[in-house]
Amino acid sequence: MANILYVRIKSDLERSEFERRLLERRPRFQEVPGLLQKVYGRDPETGDVCGIYFFDSAESLSQFKDSDLAKSIPQAYEAVDVRREVYDVLYSLRPERGPLDDETL
Repeated sequence: MANILYVRIKSDLERSEFERRLLERRPRFQEVPGLLQKVYGRDPETGDVCGIYFFDSAESLSQFKDSDLAKSIPQAYEAVDVRREVYDVLYSLRPERGPLDDETL
């Protein structure tokens, strides 16, 4: 079963510096085994940033959570608060558009 990891970060970094660090680290996330997609977002009211990760399985998610890359997230963005939530994917509204298809679910 596919899984979603939602990570919300509050940081006092300037917006441009935060975004520079996001772009700098992006290639490392492209190499994470089982990570099908990652979506970056920003709350327009608070400036908090989130990452929504789509994993092919609970095992891939677990391996990522134990990785140095995952553990480095708070420090990399000088986070003053980090919230993590994990969800099992129930179904996809439009599986033909990805990042999850019927076979992944």
